[in-house]
Amino acid sequence: MLSEKEKFDLITQISLDLNEAKDIDLLLERILTNVRRFFSADAGSIYLKTGNKLKFSYAQNNTLEKRLPPGKKLPYVTYSVPADNMSIAGFVAKNQQTVNIPDVYHMIDNVPYTFDSHFDELSTYRTKSVLTVPMTNQRKDLLGVMQLINAQNDAGEIIPFSPSDAQLILHFATSAALAVEREQMTRDIILRMISMAELRDPKETGAHVNRVGAYSVEIYEQWARIKGIPAQELARTKDVLRMAAMLHDVGKVAISDLILKKPASLTKEEFEIMKSHTYLGARLFRDMRSDFEEAAATVTLNHHERWDGTGYPGHLDPFSEETLPDSGVHPRPKKGEEIPLYGRIVAVADVYDALCSRRSYKEPWDEGRIVDEMGRLSGSHFDPEVIVAFFSCIDALKSIAHRYPDENGP
Repeated sequence: MLSEKEKFDLITQISLDLNEAKDIDLLLERILTNVRRFFSADAGSIYLKTGNKLKFSYAQNNTLEKRLPPGKKLPYVTYSVPADNMSIAGFVAKNQQTVNIPDVYHMIDNVPYTFDSHFDELSTYRTKSVLTVPMTNQRKDLLGVMQLINAQNDAGEIIPFSPSDAQLILHFATSAALAVEREQMTRDIILRMISMAELRDPKETGAHVNRVGAYSVEIYEQWARIKGIPAQELARTKDVLRMAAMLHDVGKVAISDLILKKPASLTKEEFEIMKSHTYLGARLFRDMRSDFEEAAATVTLNHHERWDGTGYPGHLDPFSEETLPDSGVHPRPKKGEEIPLYGRIVAVADVYDALCSRRSYKEPWDEGRIVDEMGRLSGSHFDPEVIVAFFSCIDALKSIAHRYPDENGP
């Protein structure tokens, strides 16, 4: 069990996370991690309200994670449950009541909800104590449900959550709901920017950019662990990279439909125009006021650079008309570590998603062919160290693809 000082420090950290985190997925991760620690819970999950359903959006489980090889994560699992009285989470959502169950396998007979033991059977995990609470904003609108699983004592034995836990968690859930509402608005604004690009280029879908953003974070996290990057820097970088990577191709809004939607191969002149989406995208962030805007400018400008120096647009200032290709200047190529890390990572994530996805000119590649191609491009197109990180988290990337499917299939 945590000491009073440790609990105070955790409350402070949770408050910082709620105020500082910018990306909703990473916000959910930090909230759940620290709330679980505060209540000594072995596992937990967060459901977000989508229409009349609850979407299983984030989960953690210490016991199951300990069974994995070092550096590996539990796969993303996505499903929805109705906000009705049938399930525990659904009951809490519908009635906005906290439910504290000492043992889900021995519940009293007159409750309307049931416990689905299917996950326990598949994973050989034993759920026992469960504390489930609604996440509501100041208007009492339901945003989601937070669920903690298997409280533990100092000996690691599973115990019930106390009545005081049930009261205190409401404070965290309400604070988390307000932060989630704020970050949902941020995500929606980004997706609206992307939807403008989608109107021009059908490949720039919300699913595609969510995958590229999530892939980029997973690859960076593995790279950072290999490099021994401090945890605080890792968390801060993940936050800005996730959103910046989603905007990698936003500059395509400035490219003509005749080029973006051309069914045939582009001419040399047309391709030169297409390449301008990199610095035109970066130019959208001219007046930078945050780390996120700086990261977004870096990603949009550099995600088509190649490790061997054959990418584009090279060394140029996107904010100066005098250094752009239109001025007659041919920028010096960027190669190796001259390319910012964010650009090197998003390049891998973007190409991987393109190979996995259906396009008007191709079917999705099979897994073996994708793996061979990504490995073949190491040292030419891609930073070899980033490719090592990519291969170390490829199982997580495959599960992300299921979390953000295209509307018409992969």
